[in-house]
Amino acid sequence: YAQGYLALGLFKAAQRELGAIAAADRRTLPVRKMRVECCMAAKAWNQVVAWAKPVTEADPAYEPAWIALAYALRELKRVEEAKAALLAALPHHQRTSGVLHYNLACYECLLGNLADAKRRLARAFKIEPSWQEAARSDPDLKGLFLTPSGSMES
Repeated sequence: YAQGYLALGLFKAAQRELGAIAAADRRTLPVRKMRVECCMAAKAWNQVVAWAKPVTEADPAYEPAWIALAYALRELKRVEEAKAALLAALPHHQRTSGVLHYNLACYECLLGNLADAKRRLARAFKIEPSWQEAARSDPDLKGLFLTPSGSMES
């Protein structure tokens, strides 16, 4: 039921459903994964970090937990930690996850590592070409698209 409520944007109802799960089952991996999703939807960044980190440890193949963890850290202005989280995810997802490389490009750009950001972005586009247009307007990537005069590159 929590998934259904979440799909409808009813975060509190989804949280109530998760709270109604028997105490013995609350720490199961499917429930913890759903908690990460609920906290992401509610933009409860500290809670996302608290729930996502153990999920990445228990199931490193579950990409959404890595992305959620890094995204929440970035929202908390902990960009170095966000980058470190995704670097830890690379052995599991580097060949298939465009979003992982895209987000790493964002974090590298925010940290001033423009060469690394360009490399990551190229990798993201290779996996998911449709993100090229979105990247031009992503505020995290603006350093890649500005010319020395301050205007956007074409």
